[in-house]
Amino acid sequence: METGIGEDTGISADEPVWRGLRPGLLRVRRLLLAVWAGVLAVATGLPLGLLVGPAWAAWALLPLSAAVWGGRLLERNWRSWRYAERADDLLISRGVLWREETVVPYGRMQLVEVTSGPVERRFGLATVQLHTAAAATDATIPGLDPAEAERLRDRLTRLGEARSAGL
Repeated sequence: METGIGEDTGISADEPVWRGLRPGLLRVRRLLLAVWAGVLAVATGLPLGLLVGPAWAAWALLPLSAAVWGGRLLERNWRSWRYAERADDLLISRGVLWREETVVPYGRMQLVEVTSGPVERRFGLATVQLHTAAAATDATIPGLDPAEAERLRDRLTRLGEARSAGL
């Protein structure tokens, strides 16, 4: 019986090999945070400065300081995301305060999607989303290299078909 585990795949049956996300995802999220913080700063400071007085425009610093703090939180969240391929399932781990680990058996996968929006494409990123019979399953891996996302999709699809649970 072919297990897909061995020297050619580099996957151990005992200990999972965890892989993190690309740094481009962190850059994208920080860029979006900076853009939204800038919009909020202008939307806060301009009306207050014009209608109430120039001193009140200092409230525009609040969204900017929140963005600096948010940038640090984004990095911690980015570092928490990882995934591992095992012999019979895929592990996805994420979360800083509340750790969440999702185990998706290959035989339960119904659909594997690779998506990449315009911002993701600009930064060379793709997202893999797994759909299973369970509606509550949130099996998504963002921030992958497009070639890695396609490799993962093809491998998961192949393993899912081989281990189909007969739903």
